[in-house]
Amino acid sequence: MLATLTGPRTAKIAGDPDHPANRGKLCSKGIHLGETIGLEGRLLHPMIGSERAGWHEALDLVASRFAATIAEYGPDSVAFYASGQMLTEDYYVANKLMKGFIGTANIDTNSRLCMASAVAAHVRAFGEDVVPCSYDDLDAADLIVLVGSNTAWCHPIVWQRIEAARATRGTKLVVIDPRRTETAERADLHLAIAPDSDVALFTGLLAEMRSIWRLDGRYLADHVAVPEGFWKSLPQGDVARTCDIAPADLQAFYDLFAEHPRTVTLFSQGVNQSTSGTDKANAIINLHLATGRIGKPGAGPFSITGQPNAMGGREVGGLASTLAAHMGFGAEDRDRAQRFWQSPTICPGPGLKAVDMFDAMAKGRIKAVWIMATNPAVSMPDARMARVALANCPFVVVSDCIAATDTARYGQVKLPALAWGEKDGMVTNSERRVSRQRGFMTPPGAARADWWAIAEVAKRMGFAGFEYPDAASIFREFAAQTGFENDGARLLDISNKAELTDAAYDAMTPFQWGGASPFAARGYATPDGKARLVPVAWQPRADGGRAFPLRLNTGRYRDQWHSMTRTGLSAKLSQHRREPLVEIHPDTVRRLGLEDGGLARVETAQGSSIFRVASTPDQRRRELFVPIHWTDQTSAGGRAGLLPAQERDPHSGQPGFKNTPVTAKAWKPAWNGFLISRGETVMPDCPYWTRIRTTGGWLTELAGDGEIASLVGLLPAGERAEMIDTQRGVIRSAVIADGVLQAALFVSRSASLPPRDWLLAQLGEAGAVPFELLAGRPATPAPDRGRIVCVCFDIGLNTILTAIADQRLVSVEAVGAAINAGTNCGSCRPAIAALLPPTKEPVYG
Repeated sequence: MLATLTGPRTAKIAGDPDHPANRGKLCSKGIHLGETIGLEGRLLHPMIGSERAGWHEALDLVASRFAATIAEYGPDSVAFYASGQMLTEDYYVANKLMKGFIGTANIDTNSRLCMASAVAAHVRAFGEDVVPCSYDDLDAADLIVLVGSNTAWCHPIVWQRIEAARATRGTKLVVIDPRRTETAERADLHLAIAPDSDVALFTGLLAEMRSIWRLDGRYLADHVAVPEGFWKSLPQGDVARTCDIAPADLQAFYDLFAEHPRTVTLFSQGVNQSTSGTDKANAIINLHLATGRIGKPGAGPFSITGQPNAMGGREVGGLASTLAAHMGFGAEDRDRAQRFWQSPTICPGPGLKAVDMFDAMAKGRIKAVWIMATNPAVSMPDARMARVALANCPFVVVSDCIAATDTARYGQVKLPALAWGEKDGMVTNSERRVSRQRGFMTPPGAARADWWAIAEVAKRMGFAGFEYPDAASIFREFAAQTGFENDGARLLDISNKAELTDAAYDAMTPFQWGGASPFAARGYATPDGKARLVPVAWQPRADGGRAFPLRLNTGRYRDQWHSMTRTGLSAKLSQHRREPLVEIHPDTVRRLGLEDGGLARVETAQGSSIFRVASTPDQRRRELFVPIHWTDQTSAGGRAGLLPAQERDPHSGQPGFKNTPVTAKAWKPAWNGFLISRGETVMPDCPYWTRIRTTGGWLTELAGDGEIASLVGLLPAGERAEMIDTQRGVIRSAVIADGVLQAALFVSRSASLPPRDWLLAQLGEAGAVPFELLAGRPATPAPDRGRIVCVCFDIGLNTILTAIADQRLVSVEAVGAAINAGTNCGSCRPAIAALLPPTKEPVYG
């Protein structure tokens, strides 16, 4: 990204045309990042309890409590929980302190929740966590297979590159996903497989390739170790029945794969967030190894990460299951790491992974934890238990840039961290490309870098080796460690950066360790230099019996990120999905007695939450989908984190967010309503409310039981125009100050509520007309533009449909030329394509 300051806390954001990862393109979240860099909600000073403190006081307390806990209970009584939002230098210092000086590997990261299964699969197959592909492979592929990835929403720049490959070279696209997403809608073939049947699908495909003589015998002989009995372990059963897809569709997939040797298989959370995630990834890798589709242009298994620096954290040892610089916990690696760090001790073995770490907190074994740049009270599976763990932990430190999060409420000490635009350091993306992130805004208040706070605590605990003057000195040390006594054993080696001057660090241009195709010119990081085929077998996940007969999937919305502490500040980004929806097939909606647009209580064995029902044939029958983003700060419902179980993959420890036994029941409130306001109001006291940012203010949806009179207390002070009939259960009230609308409340027990958009547009406008406000519409009706599709230009569904019909538009480009929709970030292009008249192939040009 390129950022140009337009004020003290405002900036114009653009894509960097010279960066090889995105070539100047940005998704909707990147385009609108300038709306999120103000100081609203920022944590600006250290806090001890509810009192403001100085850095020295706060750090002294952290160091003394950690030291006292270790002295009394041992090093395994403390833990760090880090984040893929941290820079490489932050991660490195945290890992060094925990594993080399405190002497425990109890440092894990929220990357455990998104990419740990891919890491475990890479290590099993390649001997090292190495992604064997680059984005350039997408340009050279003849077939791209997307597995468990709504790429058009979650990796929009990758999606645009796929679009370009299809347009220029006719690349075929297969999407494997239980949901018919916007990504799947644009595919040549969509396989809506049963949840967690990926292993059966890919082992079945491998068996098919072997039966039709499409394996690469020479590559297998020269570069792959095949365990005894491996071929006999391939499935002999009915793969189509196991995956619950039509045999003809399965055969079409087999044929496409056989006919296109240049194949890239991209996989993401639908593979990783599973109790069989590692086996899924290895089934994909097995297929590429056995057919020789790896280490060549346009071919390979490609794990695309879920966070900006998940890869950087993996490189420095941010996971409890790795040591540092891709070293393991064998005696030689532990000795090597300790000598390099000149540390007083070294951790004896792997530490507690995320779910186990919070379980240990709940049971009193971990007595002090430092949580950095993440929100586990929202994101952990069975989030209720995560909250129990945080409440039970005697000492909780939270480093964050946001003051009020669901996790921060448990922090005895809160430390103000730098936010995006203030940080200075390195990140590594999915293709192993290291990029320099430069701060362009002055850190506000007392906010400081995470690495600085960690190093200061280390020094206060009496440890030498943490006297870092800046981020460059940390990066040089990490670079040196990657080459220390490496001798080619590990592919991760950036030791040529160990002598960088500060000026060279500041001027760093992106570089890719391992090259574009790391296994093209060298062997694998195993004793014999050969990759390994890993035996895997499909295992069905236990059902929930009569109590929970359905299956729950969770995931992301296009324009939101994690728990919305940043993207939720953007009015533009908040319009794509204003409420957390539970998406259900119409047949299942009818069977459950639900209503499209009504409310439902979604229940699992772990917990429940209320969602707005969205009936859609894009869901498989008997399966539900909910988004992950809503928190206690933004909703009383929509809490996806309360629902998944703690079950996890036995190899990686990654939780299975994607396939939880569930049920749903209609929840019919006594009244429904909404509140619009220029300022953020107090949290309503009702069973269901959700709040999102809008241009000029906030929109809060409401639903509840009992009396409604008290709801007028949500309105700010000011002159009111109102109509209240408590007997009939109706409130229509508008607050006006100096002729300007400040807020409006609409509540009804039975009658329908007016549309929100016109009222929202009146916020802050002078000349408010009371009777129009109470009617909820202008005297002269305005055209209904429909739900927002193009966030960048604020263009609604009906506007696009009208343009297509009136101007006979047949391509996404034509729509863009006519009304601009889809011409900026491009994130809405799949949605626009779905609105066009049917053609044999998707038309993008």
